[in-house]
Amino acid sequence: MKSSFRKSFLWILIALLIVFAGSVLFESTSRIKQAKAEANFLIGISQPNLNEPRQIVMNNEIRKEAEKHSNVKLIFTDAAENSEKQIHDVQKLMEYGIDLLIISLNDSEKLTPIVKEAYKTIPVIVLGRGVTGYDYTMFIGSDNLSIGKIAGKLASDLLAGTAAEIVEIKGAMSSTSEEETSRGFRDYVTRSPSIQIKQEIDGSWQRDKAEDELKRILPFYPEVRLVFAHSDAMALGAYRAITSWGLSNVQIIGIDGLDTVNGGFDLVKQKILSGSVTSPTGGRESIQYAIDILNGEKVIPKKIILRSHLIANQHEPLNGPDRQPYMMKLDTAGPDKADPRRKIKLGVVIVGSESSWRAANTESIKTAAEQEQDIELFMQYAEGSQDKEIEMIRSLIRQKVDVIVFTPIVETGWDEVLEEARKAGIPVILTDRKVKVEDDSLWTTFIGSDFIEEGRRAARWLLERYANRGGVTEIVELQGTAGSAPAIERRQGFEEVLANNSSFHVAASEIGDFTYDSGFQLMNKVIKDGVMPQVVFAHNDDMALGAIKAMEQAGMKPGKDIVVMSVDATKLAFQAMIAGKLNLSVECNPLLGPQIVKAVKDLAAAKEIPVNIITSEGIFSAETAKRDIAMRKY
Repeated sequence: MKSSFRKSFLWILIALLIVFAGSVLFESTSRIKQAKAEANFLIGISQPNLNEPRQIVMNNEIRKEAEKHSNVKLIFTDAAENSEKQIHDVQKLMEYGIDLLIISLNDSEKLTPIVKEAYKTIPVIVLGRGVTGYDYTMFIGSDNLSIGKIAGKLASDLLAGTAAEIVEIKGAMSSTSEEETSRGFRDYVTRSPSIQIKQEIDGSWQRDKAEDELKRILPFYPEVRLVFAHSDAMALGAYRAITSWGLSNVQIIGIDGLDTVNGGFDLVKQKILSGSVTSPTGGRESIQYAIDILNGEKVIPKKIILRSHLIANQHEPLNGPDRQPYMMKLDTAGPDKADPRRKIKLGVVIVGSESSWRAANTESIKTAAEQEQDIELFMQYAEGSQDKEIEMIRSLIRQKVDVIVFTPIVETGWDEVLEEARKAGIPVILTDRKVKVEDDSLWTTFIGSDFIEEGRRAARWLLERYANRGGVTEIVELQGTAGSAPAIERRQGFEEVLANNSSFHVAASEIGDFTYDSGFQLMNKVIKDGVMPQVVFAHNDDMALGAIKAMEQAGMKPGKDIVVMSVDATKLAFQAMIAGKLNLSVECNPLLGPQIVKAVKDLAAAKEIPVNIITSEGIFSAETAKRDIAMRKY
């Protein structure tokens, strides 16, 4: 009864706050019509509920940011944790003529169709949980794997290699985001053989349920020394369960880090939790980007992944008596604010000139930087060599540039030089490709494409058109540079979608280097080996064009007898599609210059920026190539 009363009170409080802020709840047709008449932009906010602490904070962030814009009105809806009701809510919002939809999903799978339907007519920003596919304007969320890793490192530090058992409390046992968080946590803590995750329980995001479930199992696990809960509310429930059993030697880690009463920051300050990892709601950012979208800004990312921080204790040892909570800040370096005439020194290392995509990417960065009067550009070319890239980064460190931007030719081997940049106080932006390092804080942000999604989109297109052709479809895959993020992740996404369809078989997967000559040579090898594919999937346009040449010399008809797909969507690919030799090109947008320059200027101004900024991209087929080529800039 008390729990129901508290929920009702919170709901009423939120309603009053929203109405007072000039927003409206989904309850009055006349109020909505009035809001539509008074504002240039009417934004619908579809929420799974309006009473959880995280949703309360998110809504307050949305409301406060919207208050900065007198021409914006908001409509909030509450699905009461019911997916069918949230579908209905979105349909009603559409009927009321909203200009943009911001939606936090109750269930990703069930809500994907209505998001796709809304996206046909208005922009849609998805918060938190993602949808299947690419039918939305923008996604704002957190890096769940990284959150798990941060929590895992803290757990390992707290347990300090002692023999210990861990209980993990999840909010939703089958959620993809939950599995990513869990995987990041487990990957870290299981490095120590003395630490074992003995049990995972379902807390359903509820404090009381987490408390009851942990109370039930604690007698069976007397060696438990740490509980990792996927929300601070469940972590508080764990604390109550542990206290009820009279235990005092169990550490507790949560997620969310909300700066509210009984939020993660408060609980760490009270020494109830040993730590919490922030999971930003994205509420503030959703309105900022919504305004940009509605105002027709040209450079809008497809996805942004917000940075998470550890809230823990400043002093060592972590379990000492004088510990104080702190939030780790992003290390930034920028121009001397005492001299506003001083330009931002931007160092850029270009990996090479292996393709027409790279040429367009290089020119985009150069043009964007040179257009800014307050940026001094230092650009160097590594000619496809990792050793030269490392040498050039060190040269930029010696020149004391403010920010370094580079494209890692491969994923590994960067720890030492990135540590040198961090010690020098120089933030590093990765563009086009990512790195694999032990400490992800060695780099500041990644700006580029979602290579996994590019592979998925190629596979989905193939399935949609050829899944019912009968028999087994033999596929030849031409990979990019070995060890590079695009090659690894495009293959991963492609195989992920085809994995459950036995009518498609990758007969050969050859490793190249993203060049025309590589594509030509690899396809010749495949043909000589006697492999006769129905489909060729090349990891970039240049390799696809080389493969087309090899197939034509062998008397084959690429684009007709053999389906040819690639990634990049350059003008050369469009010309091949118009000629009927290439069937599909998934866009990998090289025009990253404006987004890079914006991030550089934000860093120089000591602003925190997202950890991942994923550019918006399309997909193009031979059927529409003649129409679409006029819009290509590269």
